[in-house]
Amino acid sequence: MGKMFKIVKCCKKFDRRSGTYHINISYRVRTQVTPRTVVVSEAFGLGIDKQEKMVVYDNVELRVGPTDVVYITGPSGSGKSALLKTLEKLLKPNTFNVSNVPIDPTKPLIDTVGWTVEEGLELLSRVGLNDAFLFVRRYDQLSDGQRYRYRIAKLIESKKQYWFLDEFCATLDRDTAKVVAFNLQKLARQEGKAVFVATTHEDLQEDLQPSIVVRKGFGNKVEVIYRKYDTNAQCSLVRDMNVVEGTRKDYEELAPFHYRSSSLAATQKIFTLKRDTETVGVIVYRYPGANCFGRKQAFGRSLNLREVNESLSLISRVIIHPKYRTIGLGAKLVRDTLPLCGKQYVETVAVMARYNPFFERAGLTKVAESKPDNKISAAIEELKVLGFNPLFLSSERYNMQVFTSNRGCVQEVRNILSSLHSPLLLKFADSHDPYGVKSRYEAMLKEASVERLAKMLRTIAVLAQTKVYLFWTNS
Repeated sequence: MGKMFKIVKCCKKFDRRSGTYHINISYRVRTQVTPRTVVVSEAFGLGIDKQEKMVVYDNVELRVGPTDVVYITGPSGSGKSALLKTLEKLLKPNTFNVSNVPIDPTKPLIDTVGWTVEEGLELLSRVGLNDAFLFVRRYDQLSDGQRYRYRIAKLIESKKQYWFLDEFCATLDRDTAKVVAFNLQKLARQEGKAVFVATTHEDLQEDLQPSIVVRKGFGNKVEVIYRKYDTNAQCSLVRDMNVVEGTRKDYEELAPFHYRSSSLAATQKIFTLKRDTETVGVIVYRYPGANCFGRKQAFGRSLNLREVNESLSLISRVIIHPKYRTIGLGAKLVRDTLPLCGKQYVETVAVMARYNPFFERAGLTKVAESKPDNKISAAIEELKVLGFNPLFLSSERYNMQVFTSNRGCVQEVRNILSSLHSPLLLKFADSHDPYGVKSRYEAMLKEASVERLAKMLRTIAVLAQTKVYLFWTNS
């Protein structure tokens, strides 16, 4: 009986002068002998031992360069995967297949991407996994769309020239598939890489922006189209989105997707990005504090409180729904609302700006960077000795779990906090005092509940971050 389905011809010839591959692929199919196939063969006169030859690619010419995006589409069973596998063999060893990404289900994502934490954060941010909570999740805790994004991060990390993706986005809903397709081609072109995808779906061409389209029909029917891609293209979903003035309710709808708390100080303006009735993004402008690092550098002098209130606004939150990340919506939301906030100057302080420069793409200028002071760094090291993981300090729930498992560390945490006198910590003694009083703070610490200590440790996590100050002026 032997093999029932066998490739008998797979020829590929490369013409170096024209840079063209000539591809021939054909199969032989033989019927497996079983009592029922014998009956069917006799009834229809098929011939049980007859072998059929199927030609899938008959001297197909394909010119592929090292930075092309190739979109192979057609119905199931038409031979898309056969062409993809042939091209992958031709281009080895400088290839990487997304199905071969190694997965370690025991480690947080941030421990599996990049040689350093900074490189890992940048890679994950570029593929849309730019959420502090996602950084510390495991692969098996991700949605299908997030898993696909993670695999694309590993494609970039591989440094290989040719990226291969079979059954491209087959398990994703069509909106997510379009977002992933748009981001994939954008990243490949930024990196100067080539992409080869095969899929039955024909609705991704606008977002994938291929330079080569291969439409495969049944038999040996093939159409190869070479096209210019639009370097200024935006994701097709953006056409249906509009910026409108929003409300606190709009913010609360997306607040769970931001790693900071959902509470807001006094706001000046809230704007939302809508797709029909769906809230896709939100930006919050609020009154800035009396002092802020980087502000003096931006203005060239100190501002008094009246000047701050009259002329300045602070971008407090920018949140994009996880489904729509990596298609430029953060920059769009900032860029489109800066002139609408009603102030001459806008500032923001952001941690993610170190890894995702969307504020700069929106028109803000990076002015300064602030690293944690030595006392905060020393406090973090002392907390590590007590069993606190710095990556999770921003979670009050995590801090409470450590206190529950190690009640003996409570007094030591009080001692660590008593050595720190940041205004953000001093405010725990009197929330109405913008600067706080050291004596009231130390008295409060002696009586503070474990729940309050957990919140204070969350503040230390904020103080331990390296932040970027960015500035915009309405000229």
